[in-house]
Amino acid sequence: MTMDPLAPLLKLADVESAVNGARAAVDGAYKHRALRRQGGAVAAEISLRCAVASAALEGHRYELSDVRGGTVLDAVLQGALRVAEALPTLHQHWHGAPRQVLAKLHLLAGTGVLPDATLGKPTADSAARLDTLLEIVSAQAGSPLVRAAVVHGELLAIEPFPGVNGIVARAAARLTLVGSGFDPRGLVAVELAHLAREPEYIGAAGAFATGTPDGLRSWLRHYATAVEQGCTEIAVVGDAVLSAVG
Repeated sequence: MTMDPLAPLLKLADVESAVNGARAAVDGAYKHRALRRQGGAVAAEISLRCAVASAALEGHRYELSDVRGGTVLDAVLQGALRVAEALPTLHQHWHGAPRQVLAKLHLLAGTGVLPDATLGKPTADSAARLDTLLEIVSAQAGSPLVRAAVVHGELLAIEPFPGVNGIVARAAARLTLVGSGFDPRGLVAVELAHLAREPEYIGAAGAFATGTPDGLRSWLRHYATAVEQGCTEIAVVGDAVLSAVG
């Protein structure tokens, strides 16, 4: 049996209950009746909204209607859209070849933003911590939500992919939730919840980077709450899709 190096994180105060609450929220949200016949349309709309939110968290904010209309040519926003489009395929390779997937994410997110020669190449000073993180990804042990939170927080902390690192980090966390089966259809709009609580998102990520028990707890609780709140978008989008099809 593979040992879970992240198991002690569940022992931090209130973390396990937050994780369980998020799990229950996902299970409940997946029962929405729109997912029976219109699941593809719901997933596509949530993917678009999450891409727009991820770009906004990088400081590139645009109205969803403008993005949907194809009038926004901002390179960071376009990179976030390319990443979102690729996730349904990349999740199949995430646990088996995480380094290659991260390189692909950086290429997709950074094209038009960064010099071509830098795309897909993590910084040298992040190598040791990145290696450790990728071992955790490949092991697939323990709570998928805790693992996704650590992937997200650690990539933000070590910043191995300059320029669009946040987009890569959020995509990697989403791949962890999808690939583990926690959110198999990629419906949980975690990015929207991060954006709605952006000051807390930034503060909790900074706390995680300290490596202290309180810092780790702060980030894990934020992440679990973001997953729980991200589930509400399934009903919002699902209801809109059902209304549109009559």
